[in-house]
Amino acid sequence: MPDLRGSGAESGGPADGILYIATMTDSARSARLVGFAALLTTVAIWGAWIVLTRRAVTHSLPPSAIALLRMIAPTILLAPAIWRAGIFARGKIIPLIFCIIGAGTPFVLLTATGMQHATSADFAALVPGTMPLFVALISALFFKERLGWLRTLGFACCSAGVFAIAGRSLAAADASTSFGHLLLLLASLNYAGYALGFRASGLTPIEATGIVAFWSLLMILPFGTMPVIEALQAGHVHEIVFQAVLQGVLSGIIALVAFNTGIERLGASKGAAFVALVPVVATLLAIPILGEWPDLAAIVGVATTSLGVLLASGILTTAETGGQKPAG
Repeated sequence: MPDLRGSGAESGGPADGILYIATMTDSARSARLVGFAALLTTVAIWGAWIVLTRRAVTHSLPPSAIALLRMIAPTILLAPAIWRAGIFARGKIIPLIFCIIGAGTPFVLLTATGMQHATSADFAALVPGTMPLFVALISALFFKERLGWLRTLGFACCSAGVFAIAGRSLAAADASTSFGHLLLLLASLNYAGYALGFRASGLTPIEATGIVAFWSLLMILPFGTMPVIEALQAGHVHEIVFQAVLQGVLSGIIALVAFNTGIERLGASKGAAFVALVPVVATLLAIPILGEWPDLAAIVGVATTSLGVLLASGILTTAETGGQKPAG
């Protein structure tokens, strides 16, 4: 995910932005409305992606097939961006490797396999909820980034959510669920590596998405082709088409464009505030779609990690400092 700390150009949360629209010119009001609509679209796609991917890997498609379907559309549709940047990312090989490992085939295989063992609510808390934590820890350790007390409190909330969910499976001696939790935490750590690699790559989000998809497609093609063929022979045609659109087009491209549009119109901190809604949306969608009612541990985990993401975004610090970027 992109860097979600405040850019210093905005203050307040989503509700403050909505109230402020009434005092703006028509063009500015229109721009902010587009930003809010874009971020709501992103949250809806990401929340649905969690639930619908879990449904696929527990009913009809193995993780390798999901990984293959994830990479096809971006590789084809973003070919002009890949051509412009070059498949070797203008010579930034090391950052490119981090990007591929962090957001490419390894990440998708970890998440999809983890979803076979853990619920949507667990995924929502353990992956989106811990990505900012891992990014911050790596930044503090290797880049000496100062976090500030509010962001540190946010990361503590994320950690509490992890302990609530992981502790439940450990207490119940549920080896399968604990294995799924481990995979999901590794996936989150992977994506933190992508976030740091992306910063050093010099690529645009579209270019990074296309190049990562290209190399990931080459990696998964030998292992994902037969599972897709077997799924076709088993009559899962509609599910394959649906997952190709969900994985490659909606989640892989449209959500990315919508998120960056929201960031451009509203600022990074407000974008992060909306990201905090993803675990909640996924948990609620899992009830009617999968029949997964969250238990107390899942509710605590989702609530604390969502709060943690909100605090870790820096949005409250930005508001307190009057829109100026804090020193910490």
